[in-house]
Amino acid sequence: MKSVVAAVRAMLDSTGGNRRESETVATTIGRLVASGDLRPGDRLPTVRTLAKALGISPTTVSEAWRSLSSAGVITTNGRNGTRVRANAGTGAPTRYRALGTGADEFRIDLSSGIPDPTLLPDLGPSMARVGRADLTSSYLDDPVVPALGEHLAATWPFPAESLTVVDGCLDALDRISTEILAFGSAVLVEEPTFPPLIDLLERLGCEVIGVGVDAEGPIPADVVRGLEAQPVAFFTQPRAHNPTGVSISESRARVVADLLRPTGVLLIEDDHAWGITTGPVESLGDLLPGRVVHIRGFSKSHGPDLRLAAIGGPSEVIGRVRARRMLGAGWSSRLLQLLLLDMLSDETVIEAIATARNVYSSRRRRFLERLRSHGIALGEGDGLNLWVPVDDEQSALVALAAAGVRVAPGAPFTFGRRADHVRLTVGLLPESEADWLAGLVASAARAGGAPRVSRGLGPMSM
Repeated sequence: MKSVVAAVRAMLDSTGGNRRESETVATTIGRLVASGDLRPGDRLPTVRTLAKALGISPTTVSEAWRSLSSAGVITTNGRNGTRVRANAGTGAPTRYRALGTGADEFRIDLSSGIPDPTLLPDLGPSMARVGRADLTSSYLDDPVVPALGEHLAATWPFPAESLTVVDGCLDALDRISTEILAFGSAVLVEEPTFPPLIDLLERLGCEVIGVGVDAEGPIPADVVRGLEAQPVAFFTQPRAHNPTGVSISESRARVVADLLRPTGVLLIEDDHAWGITTGPVESLGDLLPGRVVHIRGFSKSHGPDLRLAAIGGPSEVIGRVRARRMLGAGWSSRLLQLLLLDMLSDETVIEAIATARNVYSSRRRRFLERLRSHGIALGEGDGLNLWVPVDDEQSALVALAAAGVRVAPGAPFTFGRRADHVRLTVGLLPESEADWLAGLVASAARAGGAPRVSRGLGPMSM
């Protein structure tokens, strides 16, 4: 407290009235954070306390605090006070980075969450057919290739007012969030969830409120509690939830829709695993007309390097995404869009994706069976990933790494309700490896103590 007051007072004295006092206060605090004199988590004086100590108006300090908040330097959380944000102002994707890279030293890498490259369809024939097509006659052309737009509209889970194509699901989440959220916006997010989404929302200065997930999807009681904060949006993964593998059931979808209907909350559905899941998607688009933005990703089915995802929903939201994009990238490559369209209608590719879907399902089922034989029972789920509870996360990671197996730590997937887990991308695991790895995972789950039972998805899941 004293150091903050002294630093700000010295700066106020040195400026001699040449700048607004609120700017001086904000600049001084920012410099203290940048220098390390104020560290992430440090609590700052209250507005009234600092104003009294400096002999300035509380309004002046409030203006400074707003500037610092907008810049991502500090965060204010009611009774918990105002604190320096972790990674203040950097926007560093700390949770995403915590998943790590560099798997060369591991015998098996199940940490990535990516599809098996050997199960992706061959791009060659479609690339040959697309050739060197010139699809752009004007920079103001529609950003979506018309034929692809027609295909998407015909297969969308609900009648979307508008559709567009962007550079993958995370790009979609980024663009939607930037358009609908402001600093301080409250948002509901399933927890656990995709780490970059948490990084993104925190970078935007949002109040992120966790909604637990059980075997049928978002837990209604958590939704009810979250709605008390009057959130702007609710981010969900309707099927093959990353990391749990849960898909929302039809009955749960109706319950959640009933809870959201009286509110103004916009629901954002991230169907990132489209094409490789065995179950249908239970979108709330028909239940909440004009209130759902649905994202369909093609990275898991057709390949991450296509970098394409479609967004469909209210024209007001999609229109804002399109308009803002005109001042940047403009559109996603129409050549890639045409390539995707060709693949979506090619029987050989369709069969290849069906084969991949069956292989992923078989790998998941086999590994779950082997885990059960070792005393770890998880819900069936869908998609590429398993969310495995462990007694001590760090001990489990070390035990698996010592055996040459890399998995993703669970901590980056959470932001409030920390529980020790690891995520395994079992979609990358050949069935021939399932037996020995299940035993290894079961042993690692007990490293550091007795195995525990978690709530929600199954006898040992979150």
